[in-house]
Amino acid sequence: MKRRSLLAGALATPAVLAVPSPASASSSAFSSPDQTSGYVSTHGGSGRFALAGAPVLVSESDFPGVVRVAEDLRSDLHKVTGSDISDGNPPIILGTIGRSPLIDKIIARGKLDVSGILGKWETTIEQIVENPLPGVRRAFVIAGSDQRGTIYGAYDLSRNIGISPWYFWDDVPAAQHDNLYVLPGRHTQGTPAVKYRGFFINDENPATGTWAPSFFGPGKAPGYPGGLNADYFAKVFETMLRLKANYLWPAVWGRAFAEDDPLNHATATRYGVVMGTSHEAPMMRGIEEWNRHPAGTREWSFRRNADAIKAYWQFGAERMRDENIEGVITLGMRGNGDVSLPDGDGIDLMSSIIDSQRTILQNTGLVGRPQVQTLYKEVQRYWDKGYRPPDDVTVVFCDDNWGNLRKLPDPSLPARSGGYGIYYHFDYVGDGRNYKWADTVNLTNTWEQLHLAYRSGVDRLWAVNVGDLKNEELPLQFFLDYAWNPSAWPVGRLGEWTRAFAAENFGAALAPAIAEVLEEYGQLQSRRKPELLNRRITVDPAKDPATDSSAIVYDDQATPFSLTDYDEIDRVTEEWLALASRADRLRARVPAAWQDAFYQLVYYALKDTAIVYDLRRAEFTNIWYASQGRAATNALADRAEELFAEDQAMSDYYNNTLAGGKWHNWQLQPKIGYGNVARYGPNAPWQQPELNNVALPDEIYPYLQRISLPSEPALGVFASLPVLSPWQSLPAQHIEVYNKGTTPFRYTISSGAPWLRVTPSAGTVRDQVRPVITVDWRHAPLGVTEVPVTITGAGTTTVVPVSVSRSALKPAGFLEANGYVAIEADHYRRKTGSWLLLPGIGKTGNGLVSLDGTGRLDYPVTLTSSGPVTITAYLSPRNNTRPTDGLKYAISVDGATPQVVNVTTATGANDTTMNRQWARNTSDNINRTTTTHTVAAPGKHTVTFWAVDPTVIVQRLVVDTGGVKYSYLGPPESRKA
Repeated sequence: MKRRSLLAGALATPAVLAVPSPASASSSAFSSPDQTSGYVSTHGGSGRFALAGAPVLVSESDFPGVVRVAEDLRSDLHKVTGSDISDGNPPIILGTIGRSPLIDKIIARGKLDVSGILGKWETTIEQIVENPLPGVRRAFVIAGSDQRGTIYGAYDLSRNIGISPWYFWDDVPAAQHDNLYVLPGRHTQGTPAVKYRGFFINDENPATGTWAPSFFGPGKAPGYPGGLNADYFAKVFETMLRLKANYLWPAVWGRAFAEDDPLNHATATRYGVVMGTSHEAPMMRGIEEWNRHPAGTREWSFRRNADAIKAYWQFGAERMRDENIEGVITLGMRGNGDVSLPDGDGIDLMSSIIDSQRTILQNTGLVGRPQVQTLYKEVQRYWDKGYRPPDDVTVVFCDDNWGNLRKLPDPSLPARSGGYGIYYHFDYVGDGRNYKWADTVNLTNTWEQLHLAYRSGVDRLWAVNVGDLKNEELPLQFFLDYAWNPSAWPVGRLGEWTRAFAAENFGAALAPAIAEVLEEYGQLQSRRKPELLNRRITVDPAKDPATDSSAIVYDDQATPFSLTDYDEIDRVTEEWLALASRADRLRARVPAAWQDAFYQLVYYALKDTAIVYDLRRAEFTNIWYASQGRAATNALADRAEELFAEDQAMSDYYNNTLAGGKWHNWQLQPKIGYGNVARYGPNAPWQQPELNNVALPDEIYPYLQRISLPSEPALGVFASLPVLSPWQSLPAQHIEVYNKGTTPFRYTISSGAPWLRVTPSAGTVRDQVRPVITVDWRHAPLGVTEVPVTITGAGTTTVVPVSVSRSALKPAGFLEANGYVAIEADHYRRKTGSWLLLPGIGKTGNGLVSLDGTGRLDYPVTLTSSGPVTITAYLSPRNNTRPTDGLKYAISVDGATPQVVNVTTATGANDTTMNRQWARNTSDNINRTTTTHTVAAPGKHTVTFWAVDPTVIVQRLVVDTGGVKYSYLGPPESRKA
């Protein structure tokens, strides 16, 4: 065959690695999934290389991962073009410098300059080469500096021709083209900025743990659980490499990567993936291996059982050596079950543990392999108390499990040869509550923390917990893209990145609309995890949360959103429903072949979250109405049950119909029944309920209420009215007139002032009506006036006092109304210093961060009151990552001495034990601190926010002059004159 003769001819002469004169490889990295704007075009032209039917040549002496990826590339080309390989076509030549005789001979003939990538980590050059080998007229050459460099080059070509990295996990099809053409020039993706980049498959039950055994079959080792076998991990490894990841922590709960399938490690080697183990699994052995074997019957205590534990670790090291596993070795030790050590946290103990592990590595010849110590939760104390692992060990800092880094390198310390890494979370099991169901990541928030880490010198290893892998596709791809090249994605290009993600999976035409929906989804979802929609967290005003943990009050039978003020629960629910309607309309435009992918990557989580919000609104309103005996109570219970059925129907479609039933029993993750201690026991406030498919109403918690109503009508009135003002930004205010019986009645409403109207002023109440209050401000008197509004119906009369305030002050800046002034941080009048805008990071808008910890933001306000006022700063819930006494900002009014606030010590949020105040801040996704100021007189004033520390992110300020009511988001932003 022609193909064989090409390969034979190339190998006939021994390859000599001769490097031509130095020249830098140009960087033409793929930056958009549009196939006409990368290095692949749908149109032919002078000097272009036709891909349809091109043979893919690879030397069998190359790395196994390169030989294997060549077959994927052949398959990908066929998927897109439909063309069979023709040996008469110019070939694609794929290989690794110094390992492939094909590539080395091309270099030796002076046909390919690789000086720009030679010796670099995971770097590739792609180039059309004329006469690269004897008998070969031209070829498209993909040459890697090492095994993964070559693999990434092959998969980069696959992405350029339209193969999504998510083709398997989300059923993304490829657009068809008769032919595609590589553009002339030298192309490269560059060298990754972070050396080891990967993720942790953790918290994989019930989704992966239920789905994988039926899809991939049982494990290959007798007596061990099935599902996460070599076939499963092959799909994981392939996806990693298509995303340019190189590093994996496998699942740990009840699973042992090395034992569940003896082929797992060999499969990792065949794919060219670097294996690791999580923070609680030292020496390349998951804790499940200890639990399964006789040694596991003895105590997991280094103080009391050191010999058995060292023998256990010795086996892991020997297995790594004997099976030639490429891996990063975790050092240190935590308690069995991902908890703190039972032996205490003395530095002498940790020193003994790591000294013993290093001795084992020395004796097995592995001491030169990369090693890490991960400072997870209480392990950070060792570092804080002065312990330092050997200099060549990578120190991995962690976030607080909610996306906020806890510590970064102290710039005053000398550089470590092992460098630094981070362990981050997109998924978590633990306090304040598990969040495992859906992607809840705000990309701006993630960008800010990754950017902070990278510019702080953390570039050796990045790992992120993604739960099941599937369901976290967008944030994971961003995490890996950013790790590869942080400079390519400044915060101002995040929208462009999301559009590229959408285009890669759904095409350029739909990409802008899909990206807009995904961006709004991320912003709304990050306000609060769906699992926390039945927990309100408040502070007991009589206690100090910094010193008394009981000051933080959890209520798992209350909504965090206000049912009564600022129309909050309606506003947030309607935002979700409006977004879901946009997704519905967008779904109708998606071609049939892409419908399954759209359901998985966009529609399901978005639509179902909107359903859950609507369900929670109906549920908590039902419970509130029941306490008042309202006639509308039972209809809301019916509505909540209908919405629960819609939620279950979406999961049923996912589990049984989507992609022809491929994802059978994937969507089993509970999200609604959290907090039910009576049903699920003492861990119910944070741990997931075991089932999500029991009979109603048990799974809607707190439980729905149904009441018996008399037939006789009875008048009920509810009003939660602020002091009305012409300056208010609140929506129209209303009074609720409701029935407490089953028989409708007539009502009338009269106002005590002709310039205050209530519409409609008469009508019939079946369940309830909401007459709206309006004020004719041209005739309302100056000052504060109280107007009686009289409601009559069903033989009863109720009077509601309505306070109206009209100021004679000339408005300027943000205007006080309803007893407050609320200001979004980026709506300042003046600023000094260097501030970075963080778009969409806030719960209600954007955020600002000082780049150097200096500067100020001035906000002009007009206050109608005087005396003491409080100012609450709404800050992103960051921890202090530096060796200082806390995160600080300062605030002042009218040039007074600024009050300095230590954010972390004021609330106790930076306590490394991760206390209840920390749980409140992370669950609420905000850190609120309040200062008190004195305003001398009504009129114009200036509120100034002062930067003190560079990692404080301010989202909004609220000046409370006595009227702020409880709400989750805080009052709506004030009007500005």
